[in-house]
Amino acid sequence: MRKILIIGNWKMHLNASQASLLVHRLHERIRIYRDIEVVLAPPMLTLQPLSVQLDRRKFRLAAQNAYQKDEGAFTGEVSFTMLRDLVHYVIIGHSERRRLFHEDLDTVRDKVAAAVRNNITPILCVGETKHERDEGEAKQVLHDQLMTALSNLTAAEVKDAAIAYEPAWAISNGSDYIGHEIAKPDDVESAVTYIRAYITDVFGNTAGKQVRVLYGGSVVPDVVGGFLDIPGVDGFLVGGASLNYHTFSDIIGASQRWQRDKGEV
Repeated sequence: MRKILIIGNWKMHLNASQASLLVHRLHERIRIYRDIEVVLAPPMLTLQPLSVQLDRRKFRLAAQNAYQKDEGAFTGEVSFTMLRDLVHYVIIGHSERRRLFHEDLDTVRDKVAAAVRNNITPILCVGETKHERDEGEAKQVLHDQLMTALSNLTAAEVKDAAIAYEPAWAISNGSDYIGHEIAKPDDVESAVTYIRAYITDVFGNTAGKQVRVLYGGSVVPDVVGGFLDIPGVDGFLVGGASLNYHTFSDIIGASQRWQRDKGEV
């Protein structure tokens, strides 16, 4: 059985003291779960102090981004090599990175390769925009994103990665929920089925069965069970809700109850 993976992406929020307080609150509310892995992705500045504070039995750390070159004259950048002793995971290809910072398919591919090269597990984000969805191009977009991003990886490396389906049309900006849609389970099931089928076809049955596929799109506690009921969904990439320790811990609690009710634990 694949272990449920829940990632809290704090985006560009919280200074060092605020981040430390949030970790403290989460530590108070979240228990150690054998079959749920909880990952926190704070801003880059706070990774080092939080790496000392974290209870590694409860949490792992992820970077939100990194630069694909290991070292060099790249003023202002942080490489995967610099992060390898701090984090276990890194988020790559998030829709905000693609849209706001113009990260193209080749850049995402190079970042995935750099993560693996530095023994950091990539969390590859894929998903279509509203326009692409309306034009019936969703599966083609997923195909192109997966094909390029994973092209330098072996089957063994792919099976250990995580892939987050995050339809850009279902993601809020964390403070304004106007203008985005709510993804329906059927929409997510179709995408997740395609992602896992692609991995199986290209990298084999073992990779297709073992790679963890997550859903990310305005995740709240009430929707957890419905999305985990979708075959092939192994957890969540949580955005704005991960900044609220009540909500984030409730998402984890709802996942544990789903496991218990399904007899998975």
